[in-house]
Amino acid sequence: MSTASLIQAFFPAAEQKFAVVGASSNRAKFGNKVLRWYIDNGYTAVPVNPKEDTIESVACVRSLSALPGSPSEYHVSIITPPSVTQSVLEEAHKNGIKRVWLQPDVESPEALAYAQKVGLLILAGGPCVLVDGISSNRAKL
Repeated sequence: MSTASLIQAFFPAAEQKFAVVGASSNRAKFGNKVLRWYIDNGYTAVPVNPKEDTIESVACVRSLSALPGSPSEYHVSIITPPSVTQSVLEEAHKNGIKRVWLQPDVESPEALAYAQKVGLLILAGGPCVLVDGISSNRAKL
């Protein structure tokens, strides 16, 4: 599947729920910029950060397992150090999450091999939601 096709599949409908693992309260960090991109484009996005209660006025959850509703309903963007990414993918798989976007520079060969082994649908290797994401028609209503 081409990168463009994977990106289209990551955004199947405006109602899709998203989780941002590695969301940050620091507006200079990509974890915050990615979360704001989802919010600014009208998507429902939940920040995932074990040390924060809220980011950008949105309640955080500590892990993918703690997402509201069923975690399997979410598509996930990951902005973590490569050493952490595989454990996030393991938790995603355990919770039935299928689609994951590894933002630039978060993947490791081990994480990619794990994702392939368990059948996760992964966007990796360079595309960034800040540049390549699909804007919702509901943006800034």
